[in-house]
Amino acid sequence: METINKELSIVGLGPGGLDSISVGVFEKIKNARRLLLRTGKHPAAEELRSRGFEFETFDYLYERVGDFKEIYSEIAVEVVRLAREYPVVFAVPGHPLVGEEAVLRIIQLARETNLSYEIVPAMSFLDPVLTSLGLGLSQGLKLVDGLELAREERNPAANPDPLVPNIIMQVYNSRVASEVKLSLMEFYPDDHPVTVISAAGTAGQARAEEIPLFELDRLSWIDHLTCVHVPPFLESKSMVSRYPADRLVGLLATLRGEDGCPWDKEQTHTSLKKYLIEETYEVIDAIEEGNMYKVCEEMGDLLLQIAFHAQIAAEQGFFDMNDVIRVISDKLIRRHPHVFGDTDVRNSEEVSVRWEEIKKNELKEKGETRNSLLDGIPNHMPALMKADKIQRRAAKVGFDWPDYRGALDKVSEELMEVCEAIDSGNADKVREEIGDMLFAVVNLARFKKIDPEEALALTNRKFKNRFVFMEESASGSGKNLSEMSLDELDRLWNNAKLMLQSKK
Repeated sequence: METINKELSIVGLGPGGLDSISVGVFEKIKNARRLLLRTGKHPAAEELRSRGFEFETFDYLYERVGDFKEIYSEIAVEVVRLAREYPVVFAVPGHPLVGEEAVLRIIQLARETNLSYEIVPAMSFLDPVLTSLGLGLSQGLKLVDGLELAREERNPAANPDPLVPNIIMQVYNSRVASEVKLSLMEFYPDDHPVTVISAAGTAGQARAEEIPLFELDRLSWIDHLTCVHVPPFLESKSMVSRYPADRLVGLLATLRGEDGCPWDKEQTHTSLKKYLIEETYEVIDAIEEGNMYKVCEEMGDLLLQIAFHAQIAAEQGFFDMNDVIRVISDKLIRRHPHVFGDTDVRNSEEVSVRWEEIKKNELKEKGETRNSLLDGIPNHMPALMKADKIQRRAAKVGFDWPDYRGALDKVSEELMEVCEAIDSGNADKVREEIGDMLFAVVNLARFKKIDPEEALALTNRKFKNRFVFMEESASGSGKNLSEMSLDELDRLWNNAKLMLQSKK
């Protein structure tokens, strides 16, 4: 399809008067057949009017339409429509591509309809703002749309980043300032210092004042030329954020940075493996105790290990924490088409079947092949859990007992073989037969829908509680367990069983 031979020039009016625009922009304005301004409430617009330039503005939309997104959509549609009739120059405050939602929508429409356009840049409001603050970009900067930040259901990408300086633009009036203030308080303390700046780059009108965040909407001079500088908030003990994972990532980057912690900088994926396993077990212990405060604390320790591995990977250019979250989010959506798609399931068993089908397709798409049904079971999984998983996989193809009686008979058979191995005096054979017996016990547990790992953990706790009771009983009588006879120990054990059972 041929490009329609119509012209649309989108130009920037800079942050202040006409003295801040380029010769190229002024020539475009001077020679425009039809000059459109997004708003006439701008110093450059006032100067153009005083010099006799004729132009039209879209200020009437701000009075008639309440939602800014709707205003920008209407502006875009009208500008593109007019540009199809004859050449149009559309002028906006500052730089056309800095904080100008209407321009982005115009570009999208122009591309969709093959309308030719050009962008003629100008100084943005950021230039004089950064100059007045003495703020460089080496430490990073986030530009935040105040109108988007003020929305109740905003995109998380519109949130500020407390780890770097933020410039909140389009703080048009006290109402917007009030909503921006409330949103910022989700990430910063109420008394966090902010600098309110108005008319930056405008001779004789520029104004800046540092105030605590809670006073943001109390200034009487906030207007359409106002923006707010929010400096970083890095206090490690009191940082407030709706998305504190960003803070965790930042702290790890600092710890592994040039001036960070020597121990943290030495760690690798391999050196951290044992901590990942240890923290996982500590989470499970906390869950078993039923102490929710401890569960929260231990889950934080586990999350630290995940973030640590992500930081190391990010330094090596492989992936970062955002990639980890993105991948698992995509996987959750992909594996739950009955929730996020149009697939229907009748029960949890169908969910499991479809889950396995989806996993197979994922492996195929990634080019991974599994030659055996037992491939993919982690090598370092605890032996009882691994035995259970192996048996479940084998049962899927019918390699299984008809019911639990066959599994129970197998346990008895393996016990007899253990006895025979012990009588033979062959230590290797004893180890092998005990392993066979444990494997058979796991199979029996599977048939009775009992998690063997949990069952053994319960027995471990039960034994520990009884043994501790024996120690305390012996100590109360002035004795040590090692000094007692087997009969005495047996009596203490039976007493511990009775006493602890009565407390349930």
